[in-house]
Amino acid sequence: MKRIYLDYAATTPVDPRVVKAMMPYYTKEFGNPASLHSFGVEALEVLRKSRDIVAKALNAESGEIIFTSSATECNNTAIKGVAFANKKKGKHILVSSIEHDCVLDSAAWLAKNGFEVEKLGIDKNGMVDPKEVEKKIRKDTILVSVMHANNEIGTIQPVEEIGAICKKNGVYFHTDAAQTFGKIPVDVKKMNVDLLTASSQKMYGPKGVACLYIKRGTIIDPLLHGGGQELGRRSSTVNVVGIVGFAKAVELCMKEMKTESKRMIKMRDRIIKTVLKQIPDSHLNGDPKKRLPNNVNVRFSFVEGESILFQLDALGIAVSTASACSSPKLEPSHVLMAMGLRHEEAHGSLRVSLGRFTTDKEVDYLIKVLPGIIKRLREISPHKI
Repeated sequence: MKRIYLDYAATTPVDPRVVKAMMPYYTKEFGNPASLHSFGVEALEVLRKSRDIVAKALNAESGEIIFTSSATECNNTAIKGVAFANKKKGKHILVSSIEHDCVLDSAAWLAKNGFEVEKLGIDKNGMVDPKEVEKKIRKDTILVSVMHANNEIGTIQPVEEIGAICKKNGVYFHTDAAQTFGKIPVDVKKMNVDLLTASSQKMYGPKGVACLYIKRGTIIDPLLHGGGQELGRRSSTVNVVGIVGFAKAVELCMKEMKTESKRMIKMRDRIIKTVLKQIPDSHLNGDPKKRLPNNVNVRFSFVEGESILFQLDALGIAVSTASACSSPKLEPSHVLMAMGLRHEEAHGSLRVSLGRFTTDKEVDYLIKVLPGIIKRLREISPHKI
């Protein structure tokens, strides 16, 4: 049985072209950039070139990019690093209520350590209101963190407007762009951000590498201390092979973004239109227009998302019920609950995320089998009215 992967928001396969670019750095060009001999010098040069590639794609300067192990590390560094470096100015932090757990948990940890964390609400489509941001900013506010697009419902936030408000008030602005970088244009200058998170594994690069944009002049403490690698802001032996792969993945995404975006939007909209038409009591989660090109999140009354997931998996189709990091918890999605959905509505939601290797035939198969699955599950559902 052929397996169909429709969970690209959780992670992506490494593109074969990326693997090819990485191979020499496993066995031949394996030097440590901190070494003074020729192996080290060569590694340092490829590290410089990779940093330049990522920086250019973000419209940043090379000296504003540091490489880390994951988006989680980036977000922890941004949230905690800014908080502790600027605590003399104030201890008030604003985060949206639908951030990834690594942002929310970092903020919660800061709240236990003397900081005041306030959450920003969202509307029924998962959108943060910039006016609320402006209203809640205080003289002692030091940081605002609002993700570029949500990993579950795909809603794209008005980050440019929020960033402009933060800039006007002298407040640092951080955005988690793990779901957007490589899919839609990401320009740190236009977005008015001081810190931005991006992840290799979300854009057909290797796992274990990500980057954090830190605008020149931003006062931030490092999370890791040691040898002073990554411009003194992230100590640890540099993952050269992973960074090479990340840079190659960025190059490919920048080159193919327009055509891929159009292709995925076409498939995305076909799924949404067909599902909502063919399956009664089905509803779209997230903004119908301002959403990621590859994101479909729908909820079905009277059934649970986990049951749908297992039924689809039995047919070889991989999807998700929530973000990959929290789906094993079997708790209602905090994103969907923040949108005002009831527990049973949140539990009946399904996320389908498309990618570079998704085909029209795979979409056809999903559309063909999904109505029958929902019908069968509703027949045995205890939630029926």
